[in-house]
Amino acid sequence: MEIEAFVKEMEALAPPGLAEPYDEARIGLVVEGTRPVHRVAAALDATLRVAEEAVALGADALVVHHSPLFAPLNRVTGETARLLRVLLGAGMHLYVMHTNLDRAEGGINDALADLLDLTDRRPLSMGLVGRISTDPAGIAAVLGPLRVYGQAGRIERLAVVGGSGFDPALIREAFELGADAFLSAELKHFVARESPIPCLESTHYALESPGMRALAGRMEWPYLDDPPFMQLCG
Repeated sequence: MEIEAFVKEMEALAPPGLAEPYDEARIGLVVEGTRPVHRVAAALDATLRVAEEAVALGADALVVHHSPLFAPLNRVTGETARLLRVLLGAGMHLYVMHTNLDRAEGGINDALADLLDLTDRRPLSMGLVGRISTDPAGIAAVLGPLRVYGQAGRIERLAVVGGSGFDPALIREAFELGADAFLSAELKHFVARESPIPCLESTHYALESPGMRALAGRMEWPYLDDPPFMQLCG
């Protein structure tokens, strides 16, 4: 299909109007290629490795959650230059779904809730609260290592927010909806101190990659996995 038709299809999956205001001009078609779209690949991040794998697969478009062009550019150098060289050299389109996919039906937070088997779900302004009946060890068995702040025993209702969701107002909203723990990534010290419920800190990649993998599965696209290297010490 032509790129205009592809964009309309993507906007139907994750309407741009669902995005946070700061995502204006940072989602949608952020790199325009030169080819009709027949083959698509998906990833969480548009890394150089992902772009090279997409080229090797013959993809005409790469759909990601995080834009590599999030901040304004005054010069194109380093990793950004290498990435754009690969994309533009292949004539590949780069399409971004960020906070609009967080909120979309079947998007990032729904996929995370599916992975954890959350039931009886209620929406947050970003994320959701659902019933789980487990403990932090049970969640870690699914997602990988967690940092637990606060006394977290058996969890009956869990709030989940993919990405960096440890916002005090959002935690308070989840608490008022009956959540007895809050799962997200990139927790700040003062937020952990002030939280009315235990905070479970996972990694950004562990929480959001399931959503892009689920999207790729629905659309029958290959998912290109490229987690950041992490080593546990001590």
